[in-house]
Amino acid sequence: MVLYQLEPTRIITIYGAQGILFAFFIFLAYKILKRDRKRLNIIFSLFYLSVVVGLFINFIYAPIADANIVLILNFLTNFFIYFAVVFLVVFELILLKSEKVITFPKQLLIILIYGIGLFCMILFVFVPGWGVTLNPTWAPIWSIPFFIYVMLVVTLGGIIPTLYFALQISKKFEDEILKKRWKFFIIGVCALFIFMYGIFISNMLDISTVRIAMGALGLILAIIGGYLIYYGVGKSIE
Repeated sequence: MVLYQLEPTRIITIYGAQGILFAFFIFLAYKILKRDRKRLNIIFSLFYLSVVVGLFINFIYAPIADANIVLILNFLTNFFIYFAVVFLVVFELILLKSEKVITFPKQLLIILIYGIGLFCMILFVFVPGWGVTLNPTWAPIWSIPFFIYVMLVVTLGGIIPTLYFALQISKKFEDEILKKRWKFFIIGVCALFIFMYGIFISNMLDISTVRIAMGALGLILAIIGGYLIYYGVGKSIE
């Protein structure tokens, strides 16, 4: 395996900024599971833990200079980070309908369908002009077909359902305090989705200043969004 020396900006971005996000999301997942380990809490925590797995894989491949290994591990990073959204969808469905309606097999089916759709992006990865290439600093560059495919899967399978169910849940609250806290959840979700779209676009454009700006802005959006999602659910929601 060939390694190369990372540039200072990439070290700061990957191991500094993303390292902070990594630790923060582990902390939030711990807080959720410490409160209660019933299935609803486990599903909610998996949203954070899926992102954590994706970031951890990113830490591993960052200094590697083997194109095939980098592309495979970059695919896994993308998969786990974008896979996280489906756990919010399932979590909201349980809140909206209850576990008696959204049974465990139904939960698995939703997760499986979204996971298969997302995993199919590997079919693009190694196809010239359709997948992912690497720039001189080994950062991934998304082709337009790959960009469109990931956008469609994440938007249709994750983002739209998450926002739709969140709004439906908001209408059911009679308690104004809970309703207000749930608005923080929606704001947090929106912040994370803006961050995700920003990463999609910066990977496609491959402009150094855009990557740096998105890295800084993304850290802020991800931390604020992750916390507001946690805060918005609150200890009192059953």
